[in-house]
Amino acid sequence: MKPGLKLVALAVIGMASAVPRAVIAQERQDQQELNVVCSAQPDWCTLMATAFEQESGARVIMVRKSTGETLAQIRAQASDPKIDVWWGGTGDPHLIAAAEGLTQPINIDISDLLGWAQNMSAISGGRTFGVYAGALGIAYNWKLLAAKGLAAPKCWKDLANPAYDGQIEVADPNSSGTAYTELATFVQLFGEDEAFRLLVEIGKNVSKYTSSGSAPSKAVALGQTTISIGFMHDMAKLISLGFPLKIVAPCEGTGYEVGAVSVITGAKNPGLAKQWVEFALRPDIQSRAIEVKSYQVPSNVKSLVAPESPDLAAIKLIDYDFATYGSPDTRARLLARWDGEVKNAGN
Repeated sequence: MKPGLKLVALAVIGMASAVPRAVIAQERQDQQELNVVCSAQPDWCTLMATAFEQESGARVIMVRKSTGETLAQIRAQASDPKIDVWWGGTGDPHLIAAAEGLTQPINIDISDLLGWAQNMSAISGGRTFGVYAGALGIAYNWKLLAAKGLAAPKCWKDLANPAYDGQIEVADPNSSGTAYTELATFVQLFGEDEAFRLLVEIGKNVSKYTSSGSAPSKAVALGQTTISIGFMHDMAKLISLGFPLKIVAPCEGTGYEVGAVSVITGAKNPGLAKQWVEFALRPDIQSRAIEVKSYQVPSNVKSLVAPESPDLAAIKLIDYDFATYGSPDTRARLLARWDGEVKNAGN
């Protein structure tokens, strides 16, 4: 080939190879992006992000944070939100965000949702929606308990037994929605002053306060501690994986969470965010939680409920007051009192 023709051929080849790169770059630039904070378990977060990307063609940028951490981030970024959707995690912080105007109302059909899920929408003025429910309980490692010659707890008040000194792990309600549900449950069950007296006594037996609500039961499963407080569905998952846990529904009764989904005020992609909410409330999507052993009770009446899911009808549930304990003032006051009276009770 003559030198001139060779240069032309090389130029054509170069142009041909450049065109696909340019097209790909443009496609990436045109692709919609949705920024999601997930407060559920990481494997469920990943499943949801992947499924939404496959269905919508959008790119999901997701991070996993506890509800307390997410609420703090949304407050800090209120003037310039970096999040479009907050999915999962206990409903109280979602309601607090709604009360502070940090999430926006959206108009969607919720007629197929169970009453407790619709209630979240009613309380928040359509700013948050119930995705799942789960009851609070106690877990213990039956192998460790037997080895240490300890009796199994049956009630919340049993956890104040000095025999459990250093044997209990729970989360910090400042960062953990699970632990805030525990705090609000105790106040509703026993009255505020008696609840804090009991929490102080239990606190003397607590070896560690974690930032994550599911971490204590994982520690119990691994034999790192003996007893935890958390949500029963997380404990059921660990049991299904073969860990030596037993679940206790406390004799006095217990509270429960309604996991929620909210669209952030000022979201950069509100249309896509609304699409996510509708997606998250569909029965076919909620039923996929079983694939990752997430055993919460789904909010859509048409969703599948895993046989491993705790039977809420068989548990003595309190009439949890989401409106009161999902208010910013109540949460701030209870957390301040917890910090002052409970946090360092074991020191």
